[in-house]
Amino acid sequence: MLCRQQTTTCQRDTSTMATFDAAGMSEQIQAEMQVKQFRDFLVQYNKLSENCFNACVWDFTSRSVRANEENCTQNCVEKYTKVTQRISERFQELQMLSNENAASAAQKLGKLPTT
Repeated sequence: MLCRQQTTTCQRDTSTMATFDAAGMSEQIQAEMQVKQFRDFLVQYNKLSENCFNACVWDFTSRSVRANEENCTQNCVEKYTKVTQRISERFQELQMLSNENAASAAQKLGKLPTT
């Protein structure tokens, strides 16, 4: 009944609540994305650690890391990082080409205005 008497106030409160709900939902989505990104990072880190350890650590008779094992590990990490970066760059290039092709096809069909 309060809303019927004060419709403008009620409408403002409702729109404020909707805005608050949308903001809260957006924050929740961002938090979920951050957790997913962190999980993806951990998966990549674990793959890197396992691959380089298996490839480079041979001697378990000593507690210290030998120089050749250390060099191998350093080279492995550098190579893995460079390859991962290059794959990411190439994926972005292909994604951009795909988007451009889709936009071009849509323009030909008359769905998008030419710029």
